[in-house]
Amino acid sequence: MKFFIDTADLEEIAEAKSWGCLAGVTTNPSLYAKTGGKLEDFEPHMLKIAELCEGLPVSAEVTANTAEGMVEQGRRLSALAPNIVVKLPICEAGLAACRALADEGVRVNMTLIFSATQALLAANAGARYVSPFVGRYDDIALDGLAQLGDIVTCIKNYDWSGKNPDGRVEIITASVRTPNHVTQAALMGADIATVPMKALRKCLHHPLTDAGLAAFEADWERVASAR
Repeated sequence: MKFFIDTADLEEIAEAKSWGCLAGVTTNPSLYAKTGGKLEDFEPHMLKIAELCEGLPVSAEVTANTAEGMVEQGRRLSALAPNIVVKLPICEAGLAACRALADEGVRVNMTLIFSATQALLAANAGARYVSPFVGRYDDIALDGLAQLGDIVTCIKNYDWSGKNPDGRVEIITASVRTPNHVTQAALMGADIATVPMKALRKCLHHPLTDAGLAAFEADWERVASAR
């Protein structure tokens, strides 16, 4: 399974990239707002991310709420850099915009997916990526991982040749809160987990690893100070 980072923070992206395991970036308007960004700097900021992650897919989300507006904004975003993926919300307008953009060769990531039927509609409309949310299901005391499992099974049941520019659909596990979300998504066969930096660090660290490193360091200090 591939790891994306879910952020618009350039420093977080640069750090995650330095680990050598970053395969892409997802952003959204809320994440951009957290950086303190201004409206006029939105597209330049997306370009900075795309340049920092050259060759890796970078999802930039539209803010329009009509199909025509989404297509227009999607064209502008995709023209910024070849690795920009246009992110659209799953809704009537989003599906129509997805089909129009896919027919023009634009890669689309359909987001805010919570059910298998939504994922199947998105894939049929030309989405290159579908992003089912896990953590937000947990927030309302429902099983987000069970829904993810249904989506993985449904999407992998079919051949998506000719539906989008690459003829394949990848599942991005989104709204990831814990390492267990990542583990279970990988066991189910999800293609990607997009993980915020806080959760990504949790995936990296383990108390037994930290204790082992501390013990190694203490032992080596004794060796170094031995006379």
